[in-house]
Amino acid sequence: MTTPVLPGTIPDGLIHDLAKEQGESKEAHEARLEAAPLLFDIHAYVEDFARSVVPAYRTGVADRELPADDAVARSIVPPGTSAVRDFSTLAPRIPQLVAERCVGCMACVSACPDTAILGIATPEAELVGRIETFAATQPDPAQASASAASHFMHTQKYAEVPARKGLPPASFGIFVDPVHCKGCAECVEVCAALGHDALIMIDKVSDEPTGGSTLERYRRDISFFRSLPSTPPEYRNEKALADLMLGEHAIGYVGGAGSCSGCGEASAIRMMVAATRQVYGPEGMGIVAATGCNTVYGSTYPFNPFLVPWTNSLFENAPADALGIRARWDQDGHPGRRLWVIGGDGAMYDIGFQSLSRMVASGADIKVLVLDTQAYSNTGGQASTASFGGQVTKLTAYGRELHGRPERRKELARIMMAHDQVFVAQTTAAHLNHCYRAIMDANSYPGPAVIVAYTPCQPEHGIADDASSRQARLAVEGRAFPLFTYDPRRGATFRERLSLQGNPALKDDWASRPDGSVFDFLAFARTEGRFAGHFAGTEPTPEIIATQEERLANWHGLQELAGLR
Repeated sequence: MTTPVLPGTIPDGLIHDLAKEQGESKEAHEARLEAAPLLFDIHAYVEDFARSVVPAYRTGVADRELPADDAVARSIVPPGTSAVRDFSTLAPRIPQLVAERCVGCMACVSACPDTAILGIATPEAELVGRIETFAATQPDPAQASASAASHFMHTQKYAEVPARKGLPPASFGIFVDPVHCKGCAECVEVCAALGHDALIMIDKVSDEPTGGSTLERYRRDISFFRSLPSTPPEYRNEKALADLMLGEHAIGYVGGAGSCSGCGEASAIRMMVAATRQVYGPEGMGIVAATGCNTVYGSTYPFNPFLVPWTNSLFENAPADALGIRARWDQDGHPGRRLWVIGGDGAMYDIGFQSLSRMVASGADIKVLVLDTQAYSNTGGQASTASFGGQVTKLTAYGRELHGRPERRKELARIMMAHDQVFVAQTTAAHLNHCYRAIMDANSYPGPAVIVAYTPCQPEHGIADDASSRQARLAVEGRAFPLFTYDPRRGATFRERLSLQGNPALKDDWASRPDGSVFDFLAFARTEGRFAGHFAGTEPTPEIIATQEERLANWHGLQELAGLR
């Protein structure tokens, strides 16, 4: 049972007082604990964790000063502890809003893998007073007021559209949390790709013209953001699914995780948690995580970015673990809780494939998010059956005899469709509406659901920190990773159930650029370091050409199943 925690804060009580929940007085609770000293008091442990364990790790004295305890032996990490993890000195640059260019699309807020950029809509009539109240508490009220106001803008989406419905217009604001921002600049890239250019990267300096350092200004402004109430529900657009991130329960992944700068996995996880937690409530979901990158950056002791209960199972049996949890929840009268399994290539494509197949065949109401990086990033970058033919990894090098991975890629989503009564989707965090809709449809489906999300990995793909969204878009355009949803509720045939909406040029082999040039798999592969060896000569290698042919055959197969060929 967790209470909401805003990024950057850890309140005194992260978990409800068990005594209060059980209807007993504080005195009776203490007496019961004294009479049964071996009983583990999770409430007391969490309180102590926030006061002693986290600060000790932040100051680097934990190994010398902290004793081992029962909770460590039980691998218990309280919720949201990574909210205070400070990455503000990690990067020399940070995003800054150009307010007059912002339209309130929320793409940057969804894309950020670190919950470091946050949006809010506040009725204009309330905003001035709230700014004045906050500024009065600051050493330089005039500067604090001007800086806070600079984050807000008048938009059609949050001001003019609500006004036409009889609501007071609201100002929309974007804030960057300097504690969690790793400087990847993905938010800047996403905004530029949409043609808005409302975010730019600036240098962090120790002495700004207005006084104080850049980080001091950002810390003050994010403190003002946290003083504001959540965006009122009437200002959220149900059709613009990115507005889910404005919900009062949406931030269930608080940032502060140890993922790489620009990590493609973290964005997908954030979106899944937001879409589930906002709809089903802060206590309406749980996660079973298969060993992988997600469990490393999600539980680098003592830092846990999740506000939802989660457990880490082995590499190969997370779906089996989830079957037991689902059965117990149903037994205890909680069939409405959403249970998600998270795993990467090894956990779902390879060593855990049988467990996944058995879970899906059981018909259990469990949802799966496959983080498809096409490599075992967590264990050194080996190839997996999710890897593309010719892909270079640390254990499938480009050499004289072998030119990268020799095998073809396994199509996990198509295999899952063969299980019949299961919701299946291929999506990416870069395709916001498609991704959010797939998650919401998976949650509402009365049975198993599997979402395979394309999640670029900077070091393994050989791409820049800001490139996750861009490369996911290119993977879809180049048929490397087509979007689709398969929903048995739509009908009895594949043609009825399978939708390829979201892909460019649905009836064609390849998509075209605005200048008329064809954008095929080879064009996509040229943009990533993992395929670079295949383009070193005057012509692409036979191996990468074979992969292009295999990708086109995969697209043709999907077209045929969807009734487009």
